[in-house]
Amino acid sequence: MQVSLLNQENERILTELQQLTGKNKFVINTLGRAGAETALITLLKKLPENEYDISLYVLCGQGELVRELPTYVHLLNRHFCWESVLSKKGKFLLFKTVLIKNFCHGAFFHNLSYLFLNRKNTPLEKLLWRIVSDGSERFDTHFDLAVSYIEGGSAYYVHDHVSAAKKAAFVHVDYVQAGYTRRLDKDCYVDFDRIFAVSDETAGVLAGVYPECQQKLSVFHNLIDTEAIRQKALLPAEKSMHEGIRLLTVGRLTPQKGFDCAVYALKLLLEKQYPVYWYIIGEGPEYGRLTQLARSLHVEDHFIFLGMQTNPYPYFKMADFYIHATRFEGKSIAIQEAQVLGCAIAASDCSGNREQIVSGVDGLLCPFSPEGIANAVEYLIEHPQTAQSFGKAAAQKACHFENDIHMIRDLLYSP
Repeated sequence: MQVSLLNQENERILTELQQLTGKNKFVINTLGRAGAETALITLLKKLPENEYDISLYVLCGQGELVRELPTYVHLLNRHFCWESVLSKKGKFLLFKTVLIKNFCHGAFFHNLSYLFLNRKNTPLEKLLWRIVSDGSERFDTHFDLAVSYIEGGSAYYVHDHVSAAKKAAFVHVDYVQAGYTRRLDKDCYVDFDRIFAVSDETAGVLAGVYPECQQKLSVFHNLIDTEAIRQKALLPAEKSMHEGIRLLTVGRLTPQKGFDCAVYALKLLLEKQYPVYWYIIGEGPEYGRLTQLARSLHVEDHFIFLGMQTNPYPYFKMADFYIHATRFEGKSIAIQEAQVLGCAIAASDCSGNREQIVSGVDGLLCPFSPEGIANAVEYLIEHPQTAQSFGKAAAQKACHFENDIHMIRDLLYSP
């Protein structure tokens, strides 16, 4: 698939959005502190208050980022929980919500055949998004534009249960690597008027699965608030860091993010007598397994979980290097944030990451293996001047991207 340059793509996309001054509805699965959710909040904040009638519906009605929602965005949920979807209490409340939705509108019984047909090789959480979608609140309002801002449940909900003149969908992951299929999604993307992928590679993968959607598929890179990130980085961190070589990774504790590989890489670095401490910001279902793995390799004092941080940015400034060794990505918000703050970055050579980093210029790309990750970190340690130049180049790239955002904003919001 031939994907146009960022500026050309966003100009075309936003010229169309410029015409939509009526009722606009965004839908997302949760508002937990994660990449797509953060990008959505940033996008909503950039929409001018007096020009658009904007509503948001959160399928699971939960997430701490609701506190950052602009006041002019109408939250359609009758009930909303501010608890993090990754905290112990939040997981229980999320489970309760999903359970209740099974019995709303006959969602579970309506999808029995769907569950049976897709039961093999499909994670339960992906199957449940169909039930969550069908069991969610319905609204009589007709919208000019309805936007599914993430794949899975929100895409199903906008497709099946929202009345709108136009419908658009965002895809934030490598569609194939993430385990989605046309059968699982019931070919829903065929019916969307526009599809936005967050990177060229993500768009290419999706086009390979939905070749008939190629003409309506465009790239729309995640938006971040660079000035807010820089300001928040100046605030004091809630927790201190050890003296030594400090590595930082931000992400959900899921298999996709590859933290198990990071633990083995840390073991190799410590065996070479490097005084490394690896800090992890994030929560998720892999926490127990990862802590057990760290103990079994006797690195638990050096692999440090900071949990979910309301303000993670001071830790970027305190760290010596930012490491993002994941199995696959769509486009990493965390890498963008690290670039804004001028971090020297090493990342696995996978979809998404290689679109954000020019290896040897503004960071390093390495094989996704304990040896590959450890070698990349060792290179940064042993070549401090080069690492410093990577950080400077990354910050310049972030500034360039920020200029693109200002241009996009002018295109979208000009009268």
